[in-house]
Amino acid sequence: MFRPFELFVGLRYTGAKRRNHFISFISATSVLGIVLGVTALIVVISVMNGFQDELRKRILGMTAHASVTQYGEQLLDWQTVADKVRDETRVLASAPYIEAESMLSAQPAVSGAIVRGVRPELEDQVTDIRQHVVQGSFDALEPGSFGIVLGRELADSLGVGVGDSLMLITSNVAVTPVGALLRERKFTVVGIFQVGMFEYDRGTAFIELSDAQRLFRMGEAVTGLRLKLDDMFAAPWIARDLAIRVGPDYWVSDWTRRHANFFRAVQTERTVMFVILSLIVAVAAFNIVSTLVMVVTDKQADIAILRTLGASPMSIMGVFIVQGTLIGVVGTIFGTFFGVLLALNVETIVPWIEGMLGQQFMPADVYYISELPSRLEWLDVAKIAGMSFSLSLLATFYPAWRASRTQPAEALRYE
Repeated sequence: MFRPFELFVGLRYTGAKRRNHFISFISATSVLGIVLGVTALIVVISVMNGFQDELRKRILGMTAHASVTQYGEQLLDWQTVADKVRDETRVLASAPYIEAESMLSAQPAVSGAIVRGVRPELEDQVTDIRQHVVQGSFDALEPGSFGIVLGRELADSLGVGVGDSLMLITSNVAVTPVGALLRERKFTVVGIFQVGMFEYDRGTAFIELSDAQRLFRMGEAVTGLRLKLDDMFAAPWIARDLAIRVGPDYWVSDWTRRHANFFRAVQTERTVMFVILSLIVAVAAFNIVSTLVMVVTDKQADIAILRTLGASPMSIMGVFIVQGTLIGVVGTIFGTFFGVLLALNVETIVPWIEGMLGQQFMPADVYYISELPSRLEWLDVAKIAGMSFSLSLLATFYPAWRASRTQPAEALRYE
């Protein structure tokens, strides 16, 4: 705890005009470095939070919170399993699905895809695929109509649009008088969706569930059940409870398992960026060491006089800790202010800069996310500000300790 003497002298030294202008320049550089470092950290972490949320939103637009499958290839008695699942209060909805790899052909183009058989009215309860349909209608998937909804990139690669026909070729073999042939069926494109992720827009197609059962010869069976939960972040724990409820013959998986590597990579990148940008603050904080060492050298006579008047070594140390800490506090406050201001207005500032320069930083034809999303987390702001202040405070100890070791007789010998 600093006494009024240390605070007064420390503030006095900080506010006084120095004879050595280079020391003043180094002090200003330290403050500016801390401001830039803290600002950059807050903005970058907020943008990465926004990207993570946007990616999670787009992935969960196509992937349910959890799914139930049976060990093997087919879920035979899926209605019974659906009844058991619905007894769990945290499960909001369930929908059966069939998923298989197939080939789509629209001469002369051919492309592989993951074909999902769904019931539109039930699928709408577990995912928001309907919201991403940009042409046609998802409701046009009716039993016996053999309609198909394609991703935007997949439709473009095949050169088809709404109303066009294509052939869906499965891996199932049909025995005919001329030999064994792959099963195929003509489908009509009734809709096109665009999620904004290449994985889905280029490689996914939807057909009606009963059409998929006939095409893949699955009878009344399905691949599994897709579930929507009341809290997607609690999916691992809910999935564990569901596994106990449905029994050992079934496998319950959640979205965190299916996309674990992807989100782990995003989190790792966020951590690495935090460490890299923290170096800016660290360099600025260690500039405080240079500043205070030069101040201590410049104030040798003043320190000696204060010691002669009765100031203790701890008091002298406190004086210079106050001076260095003030630099860190000022830099942290202004850096936090500008960082929060920019993070809250990134989505407005970036388009304005693009308009001024006449150039788009993230073209829509190259990047699916053409705007910089931002989500400010006050906990992140607190951590960054705390880290900045701690580094600044740490940087003051060595120069302050050197000042406290000053011997009055030695310092005044040549004065």
